[in-house]
Amino acid sequence: MFDKLIHSDWSVSPGKRWAATAERQAGHWVVEPPALVGPAAAFLDRAFVAVRKQRVLLGFDFLIGVPVAYGTQTGIRSFRELLPLLGEGRWSQFFAVARLPAEIAITRPFYPLSATKGVSRAELVAGLGVGSFDELLRVCERRTAHRQAACSLFWTLGGNQVGKGALSGWQAVIRPALLRGAALWPFDGNLTDLSRTSGVVLAETYPAEAYRMVGAGFMPGQSKRRQADRQEKAAAIWAWAERHGVVFTAPAADALASGFGSSARGEDQFDALLGLLKMIEVAEGRRAEATERHDGTAAWEGWILGR
Repeated sequence: MFDKLIHSDWSVSPGKRWAATAERQAGHWVVEPPALVGPAAAFLDRAFVAVRKQRVLLGFDFLIGVPVAYGTQTGIRSFRELLPLLGEGRWSQFFAVARLPAEIAITRPFYPLSATKGVSRAELVAGLGVGSFDELLRVCERRTAHRQAACSLFWTLGGNQVGKGALSGWQAVIRPALLRGAALWPFDGNLTDLSRTSGVVLAETYPAEAYRMVGAGFMPGQSKRRQADRQEKAAAIWAWAERHGVVFTAPAADALASGFGSSARGEDQFDALLGLLKMIEVAEGRRAEATERHDGTAAWEGWILGR
């Protein structure tokens, strides 16, 4: 599936947005080093130019979808139908994070704008008319025996919040790409079907899940933020690549060997690359694209590629 894979480690800050690329050449995936995404419009332009000759899968590590407990209250049938309405008419305040509990609504679900005294998750739960904060998590974000629960899309406070990145990504790349004819996985179909014709396909990723996949997990006391700890993972990543016929260009190999440098942006480049490796696993069929579901949540919640 696909001829070109691009994985972006996204951030609200443009200086922290990095993307790594792999192209299928002579039966191998050839990996280029991460590069700054730059202006979102130009980034999309490059992806759409590539589809003249290639089938392109574009992955982003921000959330794409909404919890079904929220979606069923919108009066709309699916997330895919909701997306083009956001920011217009009844939905004009959707991208404006609520400052006060009284401003929270189905049409303005993100809260709070800032950390002020008394702010609580209970206010968000009440404002969105759900029974508990857990109902504001998608199935793929809930706690399991192997991982902690994620933070809800709509709660925009704290170091693990994901809502601001989603708001940025939906406005900067997802909606513009869909207007240009891109497909959105899994809402528009499975990867096998979507890869049968040329075009851009967008998907949600989670780079941290690739650490264990390639044998590059961080042990207690280690940190992705430290160059030396990133450098230590290079051998496992190269071993994985050799087993699966993945080739790093010289600049990509140098970046990996150096732990992506000593600057703070090294951790973003690391995640851009690791997310790309997981996309390769899915594209090659060694990892299922998604867990099959029959509970009616998929039309609203989507999924994380390879989870």
